[in-house]
Amino acid sequence: MRARKQALEADLVVVNHHLFFADLWLRDEGVAELLPASNNVILDEAHQLADTAALFFGQTVSTNQMIDLARDSRQAALVYAKDTPTLAQAAEALDKAAKNLRMSIPEMSLRLPAKLVQTRTDFVDALDRVKKELAGLEAGLQSQAERAEEIATCHARSSELIHRFEKWQGKEEADWVRWVETMGRSLNMHATPLSVANIFGEQVMQDNRAWILTSATLSVGGDFSHLLTRLGLGEAQTLCVDSPFDYPNQGLIYLPPGLPEPNTREHTQAVVDAALPVLKASGGRAFMLFTSLRALENAKSMLADAFEENDLDYLLLAQGDEPKQVLLERFQRSGRAVLLGSQSFWEGVDMPGEALSVVIIDKLPFAPPDDPVVAARIARINEEGGNSFMEYQLPEAVISLKQGAGRLIRTETDRGVLMLCDPRLMSKSYGRKVLASLPPMKRTRKLDEVREFFEVTVQAA
Repeated sequence: MRARKQALEADLVVVNHHLFFADLWLRDEGVAELLPASNNVILDEAHQLADTAALFFGQTVSTNQMIDLARDSRQAALVYAKDTPTLAQAAEALDKAAKNLRMSIPEMSLRLPAKLVQTRTDFVDALDRVKKELAGLEAGLQSQAERAEEIATCHARSSELIHRFEKWQGKEEADWVRWVETMGRSLNMHATPLSVANIFGEQVMQDNRAWILTSATLSVGGDFSHLLTRLGLGEAQTLCVDSPFDYPNQGLIYLPPGLPEPNTREHTQAVVDAALPVLKASGGRAFMLFTSLRALENAKSMLADAFEENDLDYLLLAQGDEPKQVLLERFQRSGRAVLLGSQSFWEGVDMPGEALSVVIIDKLPFAPPDDPVVAARIARINEEGGNSFMEYQLPEAVISLKQGAGRLIRTETDRGVLMLCDPRLMSKSYGRKVLASLPPMKRTRKLDEVREFFEVTVQAA
């Protein structure tokens, strides 16, 4: 509340995307306003907006929400309804049922369409049990709601969870996709709109404020149509501003020859083998970005062996070994480190200066076609007679690739090599379009030119 009071008195308020969309959602529901009125909205990193909007305009019910409700209900019951032990017992029953629901899908980091997960007997039985225990707790909270505000609040939360359950299990809607996700100790059931174009576009058009969307990766080859279509902003004015960096002299794109196709078993080993001489030339100082955690883990083991065999004393860091910020701090202090990262290191990481001089990307970051939301969007585009690869999958991959490549040159004095290990950039017709979307660095397929680039860099220093 203190922060909100300060915001009401401020000329400029800085928030993240999630808080901004939470405010929009609450205004639409007529519940409240988190943020003060404003004349202008500036949304940076706007390439993320469509996915963030889908999260907020969709519906989610999770086992964590139920466990939190059970904990708060039990505490409220023990304080304000000691003479009604069945209320605390109902909370404990929901807690147990929610944890059993999570364990009904034991896999970690799994995303499945609702139709598929509902064929699993363990999940269906555990879900029925959760619904029964949640309904029992809701009834108990309602009967005691007048005794304390805390109990009444828990009752409102239980009613909302029941409503979300009913919506998630309701009849299929053509413009929505229902799916299940496991994340650590939580199981999340989502209902996600296939498109936020109408919802977001209407928000902007009905708003009297000026809206400015910015990012280094809004366009694909200077064309903004992919983003504007996803956000429903067909009438928007667009502007593509040249970078202040001297890319032809500051950077080099290296496309190593002879690499196997990215869907083969040999690809990760080939990437490591091709990267090793580059790392020797640069003295480490590299990010290696992977499109999957499995490839990252395999590369980590391969690099550790290669460093030992070649007597290289580079510090090898990998996502998951330590917190992200700790890894970045160790990388910068070392000056001779190689950091392996997956999705969370492709963007939002700023490492200017000599500590980072090479970014190696294993393959084009196409979204997994079996992801429930991606698969549903692909199917919808194809059903409507479109080309899902050219209209959706490729533009999304280009934007992600530009984000990863953007880790390399961060200031006017940075120099570095961007190594792209996907042979499709040269063998497929769309490869030319992808390369044209990257910064205008000189390109080479010759390792000697990479070595020469770093020799010049050392001499200049």
